[in-house]
Amino acid sequence: MQPSPSPELPVPDAASAAHSERCRAHLLRLIEQKGGSIGFAEFMHEALYAPGLGYYAAGATKFGAAGDFTTAPEVSPLFGRVVATQCADVLRRPGHGRVLELGAGSGRLAAALLGKLAELDGIPEFYDILEVSADLRERQQRLLTEQVPGLADRVRWLDRLPDDFRGVIIGNEVLDALPVERFRMADELLELRVTADEGRFAWCEAPASPRLCDAAAAIEDRLGGALARPYDSEYSPGLAPFVEDLVGATRSGLVLLFDYGTSTRDYYAPERDGGWLRCHFRHRAHDDPLVLPGIQDITTWVDFSAVAAAAHAAGAQIAGYVTQAHFLLAGGIADEVAGVAADGRRQVELANQVKMLTLPGEMGERFKCLALSINGIPAPTALTLMDRTHTL
Repeated sequence: MQPSPSPELPVPDAASAAHSERCRAHLLRLIEQKGGSIGFAEFMHEALYAPGLGYYAAGATKFGAAGDFTTAPEVSPLFGRVVATQCADVLRRPGHGRVLELGAGSGRLAAALLGKLAELDGIPEFYDILEVSADLRERQQRLLTEQVPGLADRVRWLDRLPDDFRGVIIGNEVLDALPVERFRMADELLELRVTADEGRFAWCEAPASPRLCDAAAAIEDRLGGALARPYDSEYSPGLAPFVEDLVGATRSGLVLLFDYGTSTRDYYAPERDGGWLRCHFRHRAHDDPLVLPGIQDITTWVDFSAVAAAAHAAGAQIAGYVTQAHFLLAGGIADEVAGVAADGRRQVELANQVKMLTLPGEMGERFKCLALSINGIPAPTALTLMDRTHTL
């Protein structure tokens, strides 16, 4: 059985350890079938999404205090209420009364959005959720039935992107879970792959594929110069196709993408040698994606310049790029707090939630919102304070 990777990480309980062992065995078989190594994107995909085994395909609690990490909708419904206010004008447009949420997590963002939209007399015709995890679908259904029972019949679960979509698309911490490839820039460009060493996973080097060479060239083109050497980092081969599919499925609408990330220039800065991979297990963040397969989250920061480039190439306009703090402050989070008639204890609780969502040392600066406009939909007011589009 694979032990906990370091003294700083909690030891998995027996059920979690057994699940991780099954996922590890699956990955070892895959490595053997592929001739002794696999690309990290394939390793990450299987560790996160392998049916019945991957982190997002199994039944363990992932979000909130009982899970491995906390997202903005888990911190407070204030996040979803501000997002809803910014969506309302688009949803009131004739023929634009649909919301599509990409990967709805626990369902708390959907519940907050629907609740606020009901207050604004802007209930969407349909609230669609594109969710790959059957387990999370069930959890979302239960939570929405409990929290917004009168609106739960508006919610539909999709298996693929819709055609000819009109409305608002929301993705909160979706891009960071797209599998990435690892590379090493030394005397020559190398791919960092995953192999097996006495039953454990280890890194190995291989000559760069043509796809990796093209990706490195595109990065250096956006940088306007060569990457540092020696230099380890990663790129997301599925990012551009994902964004292109998203824009292609939208006839007219607004796309709001929230995630932790930065521009290409900061992402591949010389001092960022080592890349941006992060893993989360029981609210402990660490940098080793090769341990605890199937029971830890594996993510990476998002290169928002690459997202913007892919969106522009697909025909979308960049409607704004702001920090989460500026989005929430310009979007009216103070009004949401002021509108709550509550006792002093509740006000202190809300104040703490606002701090978590907006302070630079918490989520406020690390998380960004990139908004895309398709077919001339105007940017909402939350994108007007300190727009950073020029940094992309």
